Amino acid sequence: MVSAAVVSSPPPAPSHTVLGACPHDCPDTCALVTTVQDGVAVKLQGNPAHPHTAGVLCTKVSRYIERSTHPERVLYPMKRSGPKGSGQFERVSWETALDAIATRLQDFANSNNSAAILPYSYAGTMGLVQGESMDRRFFHKLGASLLDRTICSTAGGEGLTQTLGGKVGMRVEFFAEAKLILIWGSNSIASNLHFWRHAQAAKRAGAKLVCIDPRKTETADKCDVHVALLPGTDGALALALMHELIVHDWLDHDYIARHTLGWDALRERALQWPPERAAAVCGVPAAQIADLARDYGLTKPAAIRLNYGMQRVHGGGNAARAIACLPALVGAWRDRAGGLLLSSSGAFPVDRAALQRPDLLAGRQPRTINMSCIGDALTGDAQALSGGPPVGAVVVYNSNPVAVAPESGKVAAGFARDDLFTVVLEQFQTDTADYADYLLPATVQIEHWDIHTSYGHTDVLLNRPAVAPRGEARSNAWVFRELARRMGFDEPCFSDDDEALCAAAFAPGAIDVAQMHAQGFTTLRLPDAPFADGNFPTPSGRCEFFSARLAAQGMDGLPNHVPNHEAVGSSTAFPLAMISPPARNFLNSTFVNVTSLRAIEGEPLLEIHADDAAARGIVDGAMVRVFNQRGEHRCRAEVSRRARPGVVHGLGIWWRKLGFDGTNVNQLTSQRLTDLGRGPTFYDCLVEVQPAVEGGDAA
Repeated sequence: MVSAAVVSSPPPAPSHTVLGACPHDCPDTCALVTTVQDGVAVKLQGNPAHPHTAGVLCTKVSRYIERSTHPERVLYPMKRSGPKGSGQFERVSWETALDAIATRLQDFANSNNSAAILPYSYAGTMGLVQGESMDRRFFHKLGASLLDRTICSTAGGEGLTQTLGGKVGMRVEFFAEAKLILIWGSNSIASNLHFWRHAQAAKRAGAKLVCIDPRKTETADKCDVHVALLPGTDGALALALMHELIVHDWLDHDYIARHTLGWDALRERALQWPPERAAAVCGVPAAQIADLARDYGLTKPAAIRLNYGMQRVHGGGNAARAIACLPALVGAWRDRAGGLLLSSSGAFPVDRAALQRPDLLAGRQPRTINMSCIGDALTGDAQALSGGPPVGAVVVYNSNPVAVAPESGKVAAGFARDDLFTVVLEQFQTDTADYADYLLPATVQIEHWDIHTSYGHTDVLLNRPAVAPRGEARSNAWVFRELARRMGFDEPCFSDDDEALCAAAFAPGAIDVAQMHAQGFTTLRLPDAPFADGNFPTPSGRCEFFSARLAAQGMDGLPNHVPNHEAVGSSTAFPLAMISPPARNFLNSTFVNVTSLRAIEGEPLLEIHADDAAARGIVDGAMVRVFNQRGEHRCRAEVSRRARPGVVHGLGIWWRKLGFDGTNVNQLTSQRLTDLGRGPTFYDCLVEVQPAVEGGDAA
């Protein structure tokens, strides 16, 4: 008898790992390890060898392979085949798309109207190569309008720069040694997970944690104290803390004398803000302010983790200035576990001139358009256009302005203009992509080279491509190289490939390149306590309570409380303040289309306090209409302990087309700007809320 042959399966192909970096707009900038088998990414995890990541990723990025292999990824160049905004496209070749785009842009240049071309980008990737290298070279050479990239952090960044000299501060790992931590304007558990690890270590060692935030966030739940102040009143709170430090003499007089500037003037202003005055402005008990000041004045070392939520209001820049003064008053900078951190990005010696080549402007000075006012700019507002010509072409990459920019109804109307030539480089068909004349497929992080800094720690990370691009996706830098070639830009810099651009990001010797290539990251060589002996990067070398630079511009040289454009109590028609913090499983408008994450979020929500809901006849789970003078938005109400009376939370940022009526919370936000930094005022927004019927008008 002959036995049947046994057919064995071939052994599985060996796998290998590739080191990379998370590209998203988050302070943590995690180090990644991608496992690849047969050319396919099969696993993505945090790099356990990177001290800041420690092998841990947030829920969002842990689903990154799901996002990169998503069936709805844009994989081929597309040309619009239906009305603008319809999302109707037909596939074309790269040659056809790039030739057509180059021809249209060349037409503007030939008519001496390059300023009518506007690049629009932000932090869809934080990478220095795919975010701010070949694209900048291309638009500089073209002479296009410049974009003021203000949409996230410029008010706080300017406030910090005027006080400390730059986006600098304490090193995040030393928060673990603090005895008091103020988490100010940050839901760290959701948006700064790896800092939270250090805060938890400090708490286990006996530290007190205080959360200062209008919303009772997941972070507030885990802190010892929650100060639920009204939106836009952070500056008043900081001044009241100064008042108590002064009257109780909880001050480091030696540090103030040796390492600060403008103390007498600041002292006089702070004494005008007793806790009772600030309590009336902030909507919190005066005793809570006094207790917080006592803790801050008497606990050493004390550290402040400031984040960007608090600066998205009219007075955001001044509030950041006031808070940044506090560590110098008590000498917190003397200890490596004391001081403040808003952003560490100013510590990185990035050679932006080499990356971006502003010399290609060749003396031209194009007008600048503020990205936070894109709705006004595209609809012809002369002030938003800085007196220049109407925008005739816009090239969007690393951003989704129709969803994320304020007053989004006006933004959508601008992108709907038939005479506007729009190019969008994207991974998915976002709200903005629906308005493109040409939609170009962009690579995801595991498909391209890049190099990353951080605004939450002090490491430089290298991202290597782990797999080949899906379909015909190409990197941003590749697209702009190809457009430059078609337009006859023959400078050698337009031939730099993506690896060469990585190498250009830092001057020779600025970082340990060999170490970065070997382990995927390298740490900047910085002192543990950078301002223990002063040496701030300000013009005076001191912490500048008084800014002569601002005074020279006719502005207040001292920090102050600047009320909201739309302060609580200023409107009877719109009595509720609305803030729009990110939903926990989204990051700006990224990840909204990842099925598993959207399933966790459910649907667009408005958190509302039980008292405000009852006064309006709103029950938990009801459909509501949220509206003001700029528009209206329908969503589901959640009667929530997370909301304080008088404040509602429109959790974002949902794509408009995934909302109940084709809108999101930015239908309601305004294009008014901050006091410093020309930033947006997303959290400076009054609304009213009414019950609504499913699929219909208000009940």
